[in-house]
Amino acid sequence: MKRVRCPKCDNYIAFDETKYEPGQSLVFSCPQCGKQFGIRIGVSKLRAMQKDENADENLADSNFGAIIVIENVFHYKQVIPLKLGDNVIGRYMKGNKINTPIETSDPSIDTRHCIINVSYDKNRKLKYILRDGPSNTGTFVDNEILGDREQRIIEDGTLFTIGATSIILRGTQE
Repeated sequence: MKRVRCPKCDNYIAFDETKYEPGQSLVFSCPQCGKQFGIRIGVSKLRAMQKDENADENLADSNFGAIIVIENVFHYKQVIPLKLGDNVIGRYMKGNKINTPIETSDPSIDTRHCIINVSYDKNRKLKYILRDGPSNTGTFVDNEILGDREQRIIEDGTLFTIGATSIILRGTQE
């Protein structure tokens, strides 16, 4: 089953994608607000930028690691590759200029929530530093909220929370 989100009210509508061919256009009518909208079966532009939902978590092809957004009531699991430098994480919104968007309807995630800086330390090993955006609901690491201007070094396997969404850092296997 796949889900599409109503562009007016963000309500999800589920449908069986196996009944349709790639490239086929579908029209939906939202049961919540009545908005009619169309989609084309295939890969979304946002999905094309990110890893597939079922991507192998060993990330052998990712040079700088990734974040794994854990599935909850607001979204499906997502694996999003990181890049060297600042990775600005937030809720995807059309026109938003962040480089690490999470496709979610979680209202407690800001459109610019937190930042993971990926850099090399003096031993040429990757170092990950997490800081809050600043955001309205905060960024939590090990159930502790990050304070204003506080930075926290995180490692492979670190679990952090933004809004109602938990995320795991997967560093590279060097």
